[in-house]
Amino acid sequence: MARINPEFTNKLKSYGAFDVNACYNCGNCTAVCALSDENNSFPRKMIRYSVLGLEEEIEVSLEPWLCYYCGECSATCPRQAEPGELMMSLRRWLTAKYDWTGLSGLLYRSLSASLSAFILLAVAVIAFAYRQDFDPGRLLHYGHYFEMIAIAGVFAVILLPNLIRMWYMTIIKTKTKVPAGNYFKALGELFVHMFTQKRALGCDDNQVRWFEHFILVIGYLTLLFTTVFLDWFASGSSFVIAAGYIESAVIFTITFIFVLSRFNKKEEVSKHAHPSDWFFVIWLFLMGLTAFFVRLFIDLDLLDGNIWLYIVHLIILVQWALIIVPFGKWTHFLYRSFAMYFQKVKESAK
Repeated sequence: MARINPEFTNKLKSYGAFDVNACYNCGNCTAVCALSDENNSFPRKMIRYSVLGLEEEIEVSLEPWLCYYCGECSATCPRQAEPGELMMSLRRWLTAKYDWTGLSGLLYRSLSASLSAFILLAVAVIAFAYRQDFDPGRLLHYGHYFEMIAIAGVFAVILLPNLIRMWYMTIIKTKTKVPAGNYFKALGELFVHMFTQKRALGCDDNQVRWFEHFILVIGYLTLLFTTVFLDWFASGSSFVIAAGYIESAVIFTITFIFVLSRFNKKEEVSKHAHPSDWFFVIWLFLMGLTAFFVRLFIDLDLLDGNIWLYIVHLIILVQWALIIVPFGKWTHFLYRSFAMYFQKVKESAK
């Protein structure tokens, strides 16, 4: 039996939602949403669930992840209930529900907690550099090993268990019986959405933003491969070095465009940015920018006298790997891809 909790809307406000109770159920958001069809009142159903506080129904739903926040629902809402922002807040809330550590919810709800975590990691990196006598060779060596350990550790200890919890909530708790073979048959859906986010193309006037996101994802993943597996900072290969320069330049160029968009607030998606949204684009911009200049300083034999540059890059990298990737906005990229996959699996089981 569903349990109604009117106080749920107050909880959602701590995740960024506005006055959901302003909604008077006119259905305008559903009328303009490209995702709505005769079988799905989108996003109206999630709005009603939120107003009524039907947490269990929202917890097992994949619908908040199917939204790419084109903003049309918010732009045309006659009550300024911000349905697009509500869907974003529900994604943050769901991220906190999936996270077994509880840190995602804490960092989403508390700006001071997030800033404290960033400062703590920055101090730890500086202290580590001091223990290494600020030796460039040793810091580059340990920095490269940190990347490899962080990728494996964060995925194995945090992200994989969270994905299992997501699967349990959305598949097992909904009593969806899925033959094992269906999971393998639907794997293509996972990889297509992970690398292309093609569902965003279904949103009207979203092609430019989709292309920017696509280039950013490809740039990020290739730079990750280049720095971690090809050891860009230590490589002597002209091809690897050139690839790293291009990839890092793509990242800080695209993210700079995103930062400007959030400052200008011309698009609906940028009008009510949560601190986690700012952290994501700014840290990704800084990571690409500092990586570019660290390699440039290496090639110009300037890094030994300017080791501070690599320490700044290492601070940003550690904060990105240990805060933003496992507990922040980056997880939306992962959970959204798996949501599309689980949706396909559920449809195949019908």
